[in-house]
Amino acid sequence: MNGINVKALLKKYTMVIALVVVFIFFTILTGGRLIVAQNVSNLLLQNAYVLVMACGMLLCILTGGNVDLSIGSTLCLSGALAAKLMQSGASAPVAICASLCVGAVIGCWQGFLIGYVHIPPFICTLAGMFLFRGLARVILDSRTISIQNQGFLNLFTSYIQIPGLDENRHCVSALIIGIAVAVLITLISLARRARQIKKGYDVGSSKAAIAKIVVIDALIIIYASKLMQYKGIPVMLLWILAVVLIFAFITSSTVFGRYFYAVGGNEKATKLSGIDPRKVYFWAYFLMSLLASLSGLLMGARIGSVDGAMGTSYEMDAIASCFIGGASAYGGSGTVPGIMIGAILLGVINQGMSIYGLSDSWQYVVKGAVLLTAVVFDVVSNHKTGKS
Repeated sequence: MNGINVKALLKKYTMVIALVVVFIFFTILTGGRLIVAQNVSNLLLQNAYVLVMACGMLLCILTGGNVDLSIGSTLCLSGALAAKLMQSGASAPVAICASLCVGAVIGCWQGFLIGYVHIPPFICTLAGMFLFRGLARVILDSRTISIQNQGFLNLFTSYIQIPGLDENRHCVSALIIGIAVAVLITLISLARRARQIKKGYDVGSSKAAIAKIVVIDALIIIYASKLMQYKGIPVMLLWILAVVLIFAFITSSTVFGRYFYAVGGNEKATKLSGIDPRKVYFWAYFLMSLLASLSGLLMGARIGSVDGAMGTSYEMDAIASCFIGGASAYGGSGTVPGIMIGAILLGVINQGMSIYGLSDSWQYVVKGAVLLTAVVFDVVSNHKTGKS
């Protein structure tokens, strides 16, 4: 019985264990440079676009293993439009709203073609990849536009610092907030467990539940302590958390979110039960494009400029994060926490290899091997030989 439990536990937390092993490996390989405060702070910021877009990509994958190949180009178009408008004198709010509206229009267009006209998602989004990249380059006139609007930059790239309490490289507020978040998570987790026990649900071992809470709290406090040693809590982290929490709630706690799993599990049965798959496809690609547009603003602010190559192959990083994080290649299964682990794992690999000085060629080899291993594990462990 214990062996079965251990096996189930290892299967459930395979990617978490892999993340820990990879993090320790690259920490040793880089001589500890990976865990320098600045690198730890930059880890999430450099992968902000992956963390945000992976949430939308999960919805597309849930519908049956479908993907959106146009999001890198949508990201570029969004950033290009914002940069061009601000260069022309538009305010930051106007530029942001215009960019998000473009993302919404793209989402409506592709969602309509895929959901209602029944254009295969691969073909539709492949066409969009070329189309939107071309439009972005037209807007940029094949040039690089620098973003000088300080209000726009502060909205995405500033750090939270409390006057009198924080100073550069010593921001106590980051640690205080980290401890407060850890305490809040502990109280919420214990309260949820108590409600489940009261309703008679099987909640598993109390020791395992407490151990899980302790590990999560420890990681939050350690991360907060690293942020304290650099510049404090970055505003971009708040954007990431907002997106992740919203989509985690949608997919796990709403009827709307369960529709995506239902369509991916058995579209015909879903249709017979009264759910319109066309609307599910529409919303999946609409939300995906909207998040890609937001990512364009995040990346434009972080880099400080936009060019016609921005966002190239970003869709592959989002897809890889989902599959590495446990989303099924056949659709119907996957979670937001899982894909976040996948995105962070990919980010650790990227940053670790860059710090170590590994050539780009070998970086592609490593990422390809990790992605293939994750998909093979999903197929073999779940005894899948094809979509039924």
